[in-house]
Amino acid sequence: MKAAEPHPREAELLAAAAEARAGALCPFSKFPVGAAILDGAGRVWTGANVENASYTLGLCAERVALFYALAHGARDIQHVAIVTGAAAPSSPCGACRQILFEFAAAATVSSAVPDGQLLRTSVRELLPHGFDASSLT
Repeated sequence: MKAAEPHPREAELLAAAAEARAGALCPFSKFPVGAAILDGAGRVWTGANVENASYTLGLCAERVALFYALAHGARDIQHVAIVTGAAAPSSPCGACRQILFEFAAAATVSSAVPDGQLLRTSVRELLPHGFDASSLT
């Protein structure tokens, strides 16, 4: 994937995602993830993954943060930061890519791990030819 340009607030967003990761509820996967989202008004919204014994009912950190932001009036999502404890930066899952495409298609995505490795891309690069409201017409 082509590397997107770094955002001036990328370090702040990654730190917020790392902090949010501490709130993850992941007793089944043991894979805590934190996310931070920057909206067009400059506000930062965070979330962590939440698992459920009925596995498919859990939510990834990216969707928790995005839904929280949207429910509180955030629009024009600029940047999504993700932090995991994996050996290499993790990309959003397919469901998160779809949701991000609908609400944050122009956003940059930065994914990092504690040792400093970073993957920077865009939502459109993660889901080329994505499905959104325009697909329904």
